Amino acid sequence: MSTKAERTTAFIIETVAPVFNKHGYVGTSMSDLTQATSLTKGALYGNFENKEALALAAFEYNSNRLLTAIEEQLSGTGTALDRIFRLTDFYRNYGEFTDAMGGCPVLNVGVDANHNNKMLSAASKETIKTIEGKIALVLENGVNNRELRLPVTPLQFAKQLYTMLQGAVAMSTMTEDRKYLLNTVAYLEQLVKKELK
Repeated sequence: MSTKAERTTAFIIETVAPVFNKHGYVGTSMSDLTQATSLTKGALYGNFENKEALALAAFEYNSNRLLTAIEEQLSGTGTALDRIFRLTDFYRNYGEFTDAMGGCPVLNVGVDANHNNKMLSAASKETIKTIEGKIALVLENGVNNRELRLPVTPLQFAKQLYTMLQGAVAMSTMTEDRKYLLNTVAYLEQLVKKELK
């Protein structure tokens, strides 16, 4: 059973995670955080050393939600291709998943923190590597089980696949046009069928 302090900390993280994700580290003020949580600045700093520590906890919260969802797509029954297609289908509806988070945490935090927050930038890069690694593992198992063949190493293919998905997320976000994502997912599915079978 969690203590009152642990519940307060969890409440703060869950509440401010979409605020940081949507507005960025620099763009989020302490007044934004106190307004979102209905807590005082002192109460926030009583649970976190500083704004940077709170922003990092918020990113880790969103990142873990994303990693769990991706793991759900890539695990379970079916062939390696079935799992890859579950992932592409997840990205087809990615906006529905990330909407409550304030958008894609990898995109939002990665771009925002790249030049102004080394800790957040490093955490975003680690999330990217983790996602690529999860995809590569599915591909490697598929090769080992003779379910598919790859023109390059599993990690290289995983990086290209994820680059295309994340690029489509970026374009859809910036243009507010889902067709970038839908068309890229459809193209990727055809590419995977052609290249890996």
